[in-house]
Amino acid sequence: MTRKQAVQSVIFIALFLYLLMTVTYIIRTNGDVKDRFTGFYAEKDNTIDVVMVGSSPVYPYYAAPMMWGQYGFRAYPISTNLQRPVAAVGLLEEVRKTQTPSLYVFEMRMYTAREMDLTNNMAYTRGVTDNMKYSWNRIKVINAMVEDVSERYTYYFDIFKYHSNWKTMVLPEQLACFRYEKPDDQKGYVMTDEVGPCEAVDTSGITERLPMPEYQEECLEKLLDYLEENELQALFILSPTVMEEEKQKMYNYMGDIISGRGYEFLNMNDYYGEIGLDFAVDFSDYGGHVNALGAEKCTAFLSGYLVENYGIKDRRGEKGCESWDAAYAQWLKELEEAKVTIAKRIEEGDFADAPVEEPE
Repeated sequence: MTRKQAVQSVIFIALFLYLLMTVTYIIRTNGDVKDRFTGFYAEKDNTIDVVMVGSSPVYPYYAAPMMWGQYGFRAYPISTNLQRPVAAVGLLEEVRKTQTPSLYVFEMRMYTAREMDLTNNMAYTRGVTDNMKYSWNRIKVINAMVEDVSERYTYYFDIFKYHSNWKTMVLPEQLACFRYEKPDDQKGYVMTDEVGPCEAVDTSGITERLPMPEYQEECLEKLLDYLEENELQALFILSPTVMEEEKQKMYNYMGDIISGRGYEFLNMNDYYGEIGLDFAVDFSDYGGHVNALGAEKCTAFLSGYLVENYGIKDRRGEKGCESWDAAYAQWLKELEEAKVTIAKRIEEGDFADAPVEEPE
């Protein structure tokens, strides 16, 4: 092969891989998770103050537009449904490519789950890997999350999964994802006006410890090692939910590990009164996740806590925050609409369907 032919071959391969990557970004299935990640990638470099990492409690509980409009800091959720704890370090490395947040917040609900329950559905893995940009870090995350080496190629080249979505390439909102960067109007937050009433369970008097699943403990220790090595400030939280005695014991055990490494574990289930939660009104699915009313309360409590305890600066009035101002204005409008709908649902007894049971 001549030098000219070699150069031509390299150019052809590079062009082919670029086109493959671009097409993959476009035809990845659209939805809340894709919008959240493309929205994150679209944010200007070094503008996010707080990054929240974790499973499905993150994005409906904590309204980033409200955090900005009422507390003055820009928070963004890096959240996927039933997000496996093994993904945490890789997601931090992805965040740090473009952002330098002063605080990372980790939602800990999935750290009580058995790993065998989180690997029996590839969606729990693909929710992370198929929403990351192509990079060496993405390959590392796939290798950490996919044990079967023979299956990894379908994750490396996820076009194998989404090739049947080719018709979506003509949709403007999909074409806009050609770089996997598309602004999210609500900065990753997802509002719901569903109502699923439930009753609070007080487990604050339970002081016993029960070991968390061994693999999740290993993931937590690796995450803590990474935070320490890189001198990153972090807060670990548990969002309000209908508590269980066994899980409370695991959270006590988990809290010991976290505090023993110099970090704080905030169990928001110990603060129902301060938050002002009404379990008959504020949940969308019978205790698993909050609706718009619950989100407003949880966001207010956590935001105030972060400002008071972690020195988060108020950046309102700074230049370049127009999209955040617009997000807050939109959130205010949608919140008022949601409040009307929620009141009507309660009056008519129009409650949500029973939730799908998640892994224990």
